[in-house]
Amino acid sequence: MKRRQILTAAGAGLAVTALAGCKQDTDTAAKPQEGGSGQTFHWKMVTSWPKNFPGVGIGAERFAKLVDEMSNGRLKIKVYAAGELVPALEVFDAVSRGTAEMGHGAPYYWKGKVPAAQFFCALPFGPNAQEMNAWLYRGGGMQLWEETYKPFGVLPMACGATGVQTAGWFNKEINSVEDFVGLKMRTPGLGGEVLTKMGGTVVNLPAGEIFTALQTGAIDATEWIGPYNDMALGLHKAAKYYYTPGWQEPNVTFELDVNIKAWETLPADLQAIVRAAARDENADMLDDYNVSNMQAMEQLKKEGVDVRRLPDAVLAKLKEKAVEVIDASAAADPVAAKVYAQQKAFLQRMFAYGEMNEKDMYNIRS
Repeated sequence: MKRRQILTAAGAGLAVTALAGCKQDTDTAAKPQEGGSGQTFHWKMVTSWPKNFPGVGIGAERFAKLVDEMSNGRLKIKVYAAGELVPALEVFDAVSRGTAEMGHGAPYYWKGKVPAAQFFCALPFGPNAQEMNAWLYRGGGMQLWEETYKPFGVLPMACGATGVQTAGWFNKEINSVEDFVGLKMRTPGLGGEVLTKMGGTVVNLPAGEIFTALQTGAIDATEWIGPYNDMALGLHKAAKYYYTPGWQEPNVTFELDVNIKAWETLPADLQAIVRAAARDENADMLDDYNVSNMQAMEQLKKEGVDVRRLPDAVLAKLKEKAVEVIDASAAADPVAAKVYAQQKAFLQRMFAYGEMNEKDMYNIRS
């Protein structure tokens, strides 16, 4: 809260300074200052989430509110839920073509258009939120992300993270590798490609369609995010077994997409406010998930949900296939190859430190 109060006060201070300069002359006060710093902007933000959905949906709304407060009302953002203006999986396209100035979604949703996007989102058996943020903010990741999206007229920013997810909800037991053969499962990104290599079938669905598909048998299993969001969708009422750990998504980084042409119309102080608010929401959402997932898992267990850990042999095979999938995905696209080579080199150093220091601490503590 202190971080947010400081950011809000800083944004308000910028606005007050700009307004004070205008008060000297009534004619000047009625006009935007040079560079448009006195202008009010009304922007649309499309999202991939149901209205006010816990975690991601609320996070998008929180970001818009924070920008409004920090800019003293000079940048107002109207948030649209999935389907209100564009479908959930078309957020990137909408921002790219200028239908909306902003969007909030998960990078791997548009891997068909931008193959490298998924490397900024989630890697099976890959980095957690702390490690991904280190790469993005201090390891050159953000520069690569901006380069990757620039040809599409989109400026990306990290704007939310889940932390380690769960493996998902299943209506059949997973006791061996063979149990994945013929399994119809909703799971996106590189994790979905791993499932295919295991003999399963991927069904990509937005949040609003998952419960019905699982309940009716259209899919046999699904992963969504974790206990917090899974309970909100009611998935515990449509499946028998809840498996951990979230091998396919040790973290998902969500993105704020901004249309570059619209971005260039903003004065420098509003651009700074947007970047600060995105960075604040990136941390705030992770805090939300860490606490809310803990509470939701406790509640699920009280309600008798059968929570299980995937067998070691299954996790080992999944990891083997994940390496094949990630390497092949990177090799298939020159931009993805460049991103992954740089990312892999940085993360290997992060993993080595974690193995040497953090892993032992967690094992001894537990």
